[in-house]
Amino acid sequence: MIRMVNRALKDMWANRFLNAITVVTVALSILIVGAFALFFVNASGLLSLWTKEIRIMAYLEPDMTPEAIRSLGKRMEGMPGVGDVRFVSRERALEQLREGMDEASALLDSLEENPLPNAYEIHMAEAFRNREKFELLATRIAGLEGVSEVEYGQEWLNRFIRIIDLFRLVGIAMGALFFLAAAFIVANTIRLVLYSRRDEIEIMRLMGGAEAFIRGPFYMQGLLQGALGGAAGMTMLFGGFRFVADKVAEGGGFLPVRFLPDEMILGIFIGSMVVGWMGSYVSLRQFLKA
Repeated sequence: MIRMVNRALKDMWANRFLNAITVVTVALSILIVGAFALFFVNASGLLSLWTKEIRIMAYLEPDMTPEAIRSLGKRMEGMPGVGDVRFVSRERALEQLREGMDEASALLDSLEENPLPNAYEIHMAEAFRNREKFELLATRIAGLEGVSEVEYGQEWLNRFIRIIDLFRLVGIAMGALFFLAAAFIVANTIRLVLYSRRDEIEIMRLMGGAEAFIRGPFYMQGLLQGALGGAAGMTMLFGGFRFVADKVAEGGGFLPVRFLPDEMILGIFIGSMVVGWMGSYVSLRQFLKA
């Protein structure tokens, strides 16, 4: 193992310009993949935070009797997934609207009658706070007798989820493209080293050298290139993250931002090493015809 590492390091130093290009390519691949992963992690966290604050507003039909309103509220309270139900009278809704409009609330003084309906404000139980269960509960509530309309911000929620899905697809496509490019460059770098040592390799094969003994240093070189590129890419990503996080903190920290979880960092780092190994494997198969 030590011999393979020493041989790989010597070859990398002898071809340091090509190896530097290879490491930079792997690092850029890791940076791009990590950036999309970082966006996805924080966007998912933000979506979870917003989901906790989402409430379903069930607007009631006009002219319902107090008894019918209370009966409807009890039915909502008994539905699976419902955590809290609060009645909002049309008078209270108009008062809240005035408070939200501040100085512009004078515009409401010209109203001859209150146009707002009575409503129930429904909060979901914590275990049911996800998109699918929100939609299912909202559909069930909308089907209750006495409910004229249901609203829970579904338009912006669906739009935000579509953006996350789009970034996920783009991230996967670009990550695959850059990883293939990195593997190609690693393969060409190893191939050049193989050509520079072809006489030495031929002599070792004629003397009965084991294939593992011949191939080992080149596999090790690919792994080292991948490891160095992965470390450099993650370092650049963390530096960019710290810069953005500091700017967010200066702005009041209203958005929670966090770096990639440890298991994802480890997975990306191992992936970069696999890319380096794959490049070496392809070159060795082509060069040694085995």
